[in-house]
Amino acid sequence: PIPCVPWQSQTSGQYQAEYMGDHHDVSGTDSPFRETANITDGSMFCADMATRNVIGDAMRGATWVAIHSGGGVGWGEVMNGGFGLVLDGSIGAEKRAEAMLLWDVNNGIARRAWDGNENALFEIERAVERYPKLKITKRHIVSEKLLLESVEDLKI
Repeated sequence: PIPCVPWQSQTSGQYQAEYMGDHHDVSGTDSPFRETANITDGSMFCADMATRNVIGDAMRGATWVAIHSGGGVGWGEVMNGGFGLVLDGSIGAEKRAEAMLLWDVNNGIARRAWDGNENALFEIERAVERYPKLKITKRHIVSEKLLLESVEDLKI
């Protein structure tokens, strides 16, 4: 990503910057050939997390969002959920940046925690403790025996 593009305000003379986010690989990338290749729940084959990420970023104040394909492995081989964020020095921009970036990164960590990644499980618990407003759906391990018995009960 391009960290920022500074410009001088015509009214105040102060410098401002736009954060150009492109996409965070941890959360906004869906591909069996990229950072999500180690996710074993099958979600690396669809664009659900890239789409969720874009919607979450938009709801939390991203200036622009985009779904785009390509991302280093070829057209049609990856879907990315990207964003841009104008940081103009205002309190509103600070609040939007905090909400959007907290969501964006932790969305990807939660995804890996759902899949059982030990580091992600540790980090998402730590993030929830540090940021009380962060709400994460936790994974629940299902007993394989109970699951198979339940499916067996459904057979006619």
